[in-house]
Amino acid sequence: MKGHEYALLDVFTDRAFAGNPLAVFPRAEGLDTGTMQAIANELNLSETVFVGQATGLARYPIRIFTPTMELPFAGHPTIGTAHLLAELGMAQRDRPLTLEAGAGPLVVDYEQDLARFTTPEPLSIMASPLNRAVAAELIGLKASQVVGAPVLASCGLPYHLIELDSLEALERARPSPGVWVEWVSPSGYEQIYLYVADDQSRKKQRLRTRMFSTEGGVREDPATGSAVAALAGKLATDKEDSGPWRWQIDQGIEMGRPSRIIAEAQRDGFDLTIRIAGHAVIVGAGALRVTE
Repeated sequence: MKGHEYALLDVFTDRAFAGNPLAVFPRAEGLDTGTMQAIANELNLSETVFVGQATGLARYPIRIFTPTMELPFAGHPTIGTAHLLAELGMAQRDRPLTLEAGAGPLVVDYEQDLARFTTPEPLSIMASPLNRAVAAELIGLKASQVVGAPVLASCGLPYHLIELDSLEALERARPSPGVWVEWVSPSGYEQIYLYVADDQSRKKQRLRTRMFSTEGGVREDPATGSAVAALAGKLATDKEDSGPWRWQIDQGIEMGRPSRIIAEAQRDGFDLTIRIAGHAVIVGAGALRVTE
């Protein structure tokens, strides 16, 4: 029996028992895919990260698993892993860190107690099969409470982005499993991201959001960096100037797991750079005994 050490973190928060929980195995050499998936299922967190042996200076391969599948990219695992590697001395806060994920290299930099990564794939936006009426039916609201047509946006992981007209509508949203199976599942992209302007003046660019996906049934996520990346890209393309822009996104409020995600975007001609930043705190550690 061999013990594989891991850390538990709360990500996109600066205090324990908030944000999005994460497990990270910082030295996962020798674990095969089946074992990683079994461990992620055993821990039953939204994601578990396995860090491989360094391939260069401050450069590590990572693999990200939900309890049922491997993901090419996810935001809170990237931020949490970056904070943990710095805490363990495997990365330095005064120089960049590269995490080699399935979707491509994630370049991370540190600013005081924040970690920030650049999205691995360029933004893609396409039409969503959800129109306003269907989106409203999906989440139990009136069509008038959905602002504009939903779109599918991705910076490595696609989301149906649905804008709502008020915080009240956001708080009342309850996805219908039946409508989900009829409209969302056939699209092949089983993640929806609801958002609304929290600051009506928009000067501070504050947003409130909720994310729902299917993982053993429709479930809610308290903090979703990959969804924020897609949303920031969509908002940036809606603007006429080149930026830079910065948004503060609060998520997880309705779950009692308040999270705060910082998104930045800058356009240079046809090139759009998107960065996601956040805090993380280590809340525990342990070792999992795996039979070799």
